[in-house]
Amino acid sequence: MDKREILKHVDHTLLTTTATWEQVKQLCDEGIRFCTASVCIPPCYVKKASAYVGDRLKICTVIGFPNGYASTAAKVFETEDAIRAGADEIDMVINLGMVKQGDWDAVTEEIRAVKASCSGRVLKVIVEACQLTQDEKVAACHAVSKAGADFIKTSTGFSTGGATLLDAALFHTTVAPGVRVKAAGGIRSWEDAQAFLELGVDRLGTSALVGLAKKEEL
Repeated sequence: MDKREILKHVDHTLLTTTATWEQVKQLCDEGIRFCTASVCIPPCYVKKASAYVGDRLKICTVIGFPNGYASTAAKVFETEDAIRAGADEIDMVINLGMVKQGDWDAVTEEIRAVKASCSGRVLKVIVEACQLTQDEKVAACHAVSKAGADFIKTSTGFSTGGATLLDAALFHTTVAPGVRVKAAGGIRSWEDAQAFLELGVDRLGTSALVGLAKKEEL
């Protein structure tokens, strides 16, 4: 698979707690240069980044990140604030406590509420697969699908594990038609990226691939 084509599926990501505006600005420059699907950045930089890139690049940000246990009202407020600031895409973390107690109606309703607050923008739902049982992974696919989200996303990249090919394959075959899959966490090579894309994954959350592209002077 052509490396430039792979980069079109990348959400070029910087979500460290110490991220500065200069680093985010560089991330945006790289996203534009390599035609990535978006840059995924902390909410506090969305307004500045959106003004900086204009219509040259999609801006993605995170909601309830990374733990997911903020109230639904707080997640809705965060989402509305991000959309007003210029976010094109939202990656929200589900409430894992609700998952562990089996309250899938509450999980679904929360996702639905955040989707409604997206004002038509893309919503990706981070389910933190490394924390889920197999049955919970299947149930998460159903909840994300039922709630009308656009993507299911494997991981925050801040927990005990990242994306796996097994989880990506399960999600791809279990979500409803039209719901796409984003793999994130631990994707550090062209070979990794191609393997996920060949399974049917549509987006890759990573910073490593643009770093490789710079070294190879693509």
